[in-house]
Amino acid sequence: MSKFPKKFGKKEKTFSEKILKILSQNANKPFNYKQICAVLELDDTKSRNEIIKDLKILAAQKVIIESEPGKYLVKAISQDYFEGTIDMTSRRTAYFISPDIEEDVFIPTNNLNHALDKDKVKVYVYNRRRGKRPEGEVIEVLERNKTEFVGVIDIQKNFAFVTTANAKMYTDIFIPKDKYNGAEQGDVVVVKIEDWPKKADSPFGSVINVLGKPGEHDTEIHAILAEYGLPYDFPVEVEVFAQKIDTTIQESEVAKRRDMRDTLTYTIDPKDAKDFDDALSFKKLENGNYEIGVHIADVSHYLQEGTILDDEAYNRGTSVYLVDRVVPMLPEVLSNFACSLRPNEEKYTFSAIFEIDEKATVRNQWFGRTVINSDQRFSYEEAQVIIETKAAIIPAEISLTGATYRASDEITEATLKLDELAKILRRNRMNNGAISFDKVEVKFNLTVEGEPEGVYFKVSKDANHLIEEFMLLANRKVAEYIGKQKKTFVYRIHDEPNEDKLFAMQALISKFGYKIDLRDKKDISKSLNQLMSDVNGKKEQNLIDTLAIRTMSKAKYSTENIGHYGLAFDYYSHFTSPIRRYPDVMVHRLLQYYLDGGKSVDSDVFEEKCVHSSNMESLATNAERDSIKYMQIKYMQDHKDEEFLGVISGVTEWGIYVEIISNKCEGMCRIREIKDDYYTFDEKQYALVGEISKSILQLGDEVYVKVKNADLVKKQLDFTFLRKNE
Repeated sequence: MSKFPKKFGKKEKTFSEKILKILSQNANKPFNYKQICAVLELDDTKSRNEIIKDLKILAAQKVIIESEPGKYLVKAISQDYFEGTIDMTSRRTAYFISPDIEEDVFIPTNNLNHALDKDKVKVYVYNRRRGKRPEGEVIEVLERNKTEFVGVIDIQKNFAFVTTANAKMYTDIFIPKDKYNGAEQGDVVVVKIEDWPKKADSPFGSVINVLGKPGEHDTEIHAILAEYGLPYDFPVEVEVFAQKIDTTIQESEVAKRRDMRDTLTYTIDPKDAKDFDDALSFKKLENGNYEIGVHIADVSHYLQEGTILDDEAYNRGTSVYLVDRVVPMLPEVLSNFACSLRPNEEKYTFSAIFEIDEKATVRNQWFGRTVINSDQRFSYEEAQVIIETKAAIIPAEISLTGATYRASDEITEATLKLDELAKILRRNRMNNGAISFDKVEVKFNLTVEGEPEGVYFKVSKDANHLIEEFMLLANRKVAEYIGKQKKTFVYRIHDEPNEDKLFAMQALISKFGYKIDLRDKKDISKSLNQLMSDVNGKKEQNLIDTLAIRTMSKAKYSTENIGHYGLAFDYYSHFTSPIRRYPDVMVHRLLQYYLDGGKSVDSDVFEEKCVHSSNMESLATNAERDSIKYMQIKYMQDHKDEEFLGVISGVTEWGIYVEIISNKCEGMCRIREIKDDYYTFDEKQYALVGEISKSILQLGDEVYVKVKNADLVKKQLDFTFLRKNE
């Protein structure tokens, strides 16, 4: 007897929820009990009577209304239905995020109704006015964020399933036998979801690409690209189109441009650069000022709107810089040849030319199309030698040629003056509230086969800052020139940091003895710069740099200018890298159009392009980060027997994250595997505390670890905890 009420009660509750679900999904359409029974496929008398009873109870509670005798509906109350996106957790639940609701809405697993991570959905929200945490149910999937997924295929007798390594993808994908597309057991494949029948646990899909076997280098790199929907080659028709473009320098075109071929011009780039999209020219004027030209490859001359080449570049949005290769936005014939400002070759450029005085103040400016002939290619290291030694001798170990040589007096003098002016520009920027994020970049020395044989850190020096400051100047002045005309333009914007994130960061960095002044915008910038300076070279530098960057808002593209907080600019755009960024191409086109006297363009059209460009940039950044993580794990596979000193970079209830100081590889030590005590997570201290010894493992502590497991497929690194560095 005791079991009956429980069972009956559970069933009754279930029917109430199911009735509400049916009526919610068909708002403003009345149902009688027969129609509800038909939807639920119930035909027994007992269930029918329970449905009738539940309908009356729900109507009495005014949860639903009886619109006519025996017919019920949920009146569509606009404030209970919202459109937004799904943010999946790794626990098969989700949160619904909508600009129309202040707090995120929890979505239990059984209310997802086939919605996947980042899908655009319509949600019915419960508990909004009852003082409880709001919960929701997905009523409709309006738009899939993605339909293609990367995973490993498990082939059964008559069908297969593909399982992804993505913790937020809570379902596997069912593949019928006739849709394997040549995939074999255990292959890494790309699948496309084609259908998800209402009553099916898993979506149905087909294999559209076989990438190879798990763990193989090319397989994993291609899998990273495919995971974010990024291509790794160009369609044949795009390559053919690009090859047919006339890239010769025509006198008729030169006649339309400002001729800068006789002005001292040179490039400074990374030593392994394949494309050179910017050059600087330098001339001393009779009035004592300097004419400094920022010359950018004139990509828009070759990349014409309405062509398949332009469509492909727009869809890509950006070049993707993976750890062992570049996936370019433009085919090589343009990116590495026609648009690359190689030495001793005449090139079409789009230029920002400034007259600058000794105090780095811009006295005059000119924007327009030019033709240049670069006198020399320098690496950052070569330019750095000139800056540091104030001399022209480039030693063999630094030289791009492999032999010692002497730079010309003109280039040496120009480099030293440009460095001097760049330092003034940088100082002025910092005084205006700009934030200096010189985060350490992890780089790998790779063998010919792409295997990691060493790790090094890329650090910005004066030569890097020299180029950076003049690129920033050009970007700022171009944006300012159009912005002050109040015409539609593509801006690079950066909002102020979120206050809650700043307070959370303050709590974490206080564990290391640092603090931020949160009184106003300028104080925040000043104290963040002080923090960056204080942690420079310390064991916790990478951790705090990362925390600070995560605290900042994300920069993005928009036609709505709000300025750039991080750079402390009222106007800012991206003008200087059209070979690798599509927004720069848009900026070039708009600038020329306005220079020719054009009227303001439709902002809605360009805002849509800005949103797309920002989204593609985000995907590329994620792919780049994943490729570094992959290479770090690959590198650590060969160092399993070594002991490493690391710093605790994260503390959770399931363990500690440790970042190795010597190579910045981060992995996890699980709490149950730290054997010297029984540890529990103390949320207030953000630490693990030993029950017996009261030993504390907290953020920033140095510990010794060994590699326990390096999983290339899941991109997970697990460490064995050895001991604390006392």
